[in-house]
Amino acid sequence: MRRYCLACDLKDNPELIAEYKRYHAAGNTWPEITESIKDAGILDMEIYLTGNRLFMIMEVDETFDFLRKARMDADNPRVQEWEKLMSQFQQLLPWAGKGEKWVVMEKIFKLQQ
Repeated sequence: MRRYCLACDLKDNPELIAEYKRYHAAGNTWPEITESIKDAGILDMEIYLTGNRLFMIMEVDETFDFLRKARMDADNPRVQEWEKLMSQFQQLLPWAGKGEKWVVMEKIFKLQQ
């Protein structure tokens, strides 16, 4: 199992942030979205928020690949609809690549047991 941590920003607007949180509250995420996440080899996913900065933790199996996930998403109309909806809340990090909403974070510390 591998872990990836990613970051994304929301628009700095309390109403938009509250609405984004509602879409991600338990039971509110569209079932097709959670299904597509699992089908890509993502075993667990959590999203945390501080201010307008989002932090995502993904635990993935050996089948997961970012390019494969992107192709799967591009071929799924419901995922495309979700991404279009979420884009009204999200903004790119200043250092993000073209069209890159979620940026993979670099691990710089691990507590050794």
